[in-house]
Amino acid sequence: MEHIKLFCENTIGSSEEPLVVQGPIPPERLKKMTLHPQLDAFRRPNEQHEALVEIAELPEGRIVAATSGDIVVGYVTFHYPDEYERWSEGKMDDLVELGAIEVANDYRGRGISKKLLEIAFRGGQLDNVIVFTTEYYWHWDLESTKLSVWDYRKMMEDLMKNVDMVWFATDDPEICSHPANCLMVRVGKKVPQESVEAFDRLRFRQRFMY
Repeated sequence: MEHIKLFCENTIGSSEEPLVVQGPIPPERLKKMTLHPQLDAFRRPNEQHEALVEIAELPEGRIVAATSGDIVVGYVTFHYPDEYERWSEGKMDDLVELGAIEVANDYRGRGISKKLLEIAFRGGQLDNVIVFTTEYYWHWDLESTKLSVWDYRKMMEDLMKNVDMVWFATDDPEICSHPANCLMVRVGKKVPQESVEAFDRLRFRQRFMY
């Protein structure tokens, strides 16, 4: 299938330090950037930088980033689900995972996450796919934000609702292992009904729940 990548950018922030939110960023351009040292939620910044470049090189992969000069201070990733996850079992070419969204501590509270998502979905470039994200409380930065698990959950839901991602039920064991975990989904308006039904079969393995 065609993975539409429509490059968009916006400048936000102050005149003293304008930030450019841009993407999907081509891998050759991303290679010339560096990650802010606080972007270490998943692995060390230099290792995460390599991982982002690899995602950008994938046909379906896309990286949208907020940059200060050539320094990435926030990013969001999109790619096919990992082959070991249940979401890959249907081998759907129109099911894409919003894998990670991360903003450096010093840049939080500026609306960067919201703008990253807005740029990612701008122009209907993801209207032909189902985008999902799995929210697990053990990935959340509760320590730095000082939020309770429920307040963080609400913050993430409110963030995803800005691009019409909504809560979907599932019997996935990891998601069901804690009530704060959740599955958020956006079904693009150009997604065929057979893909919606295939995704429903992935969401529920227990037929009595389907």
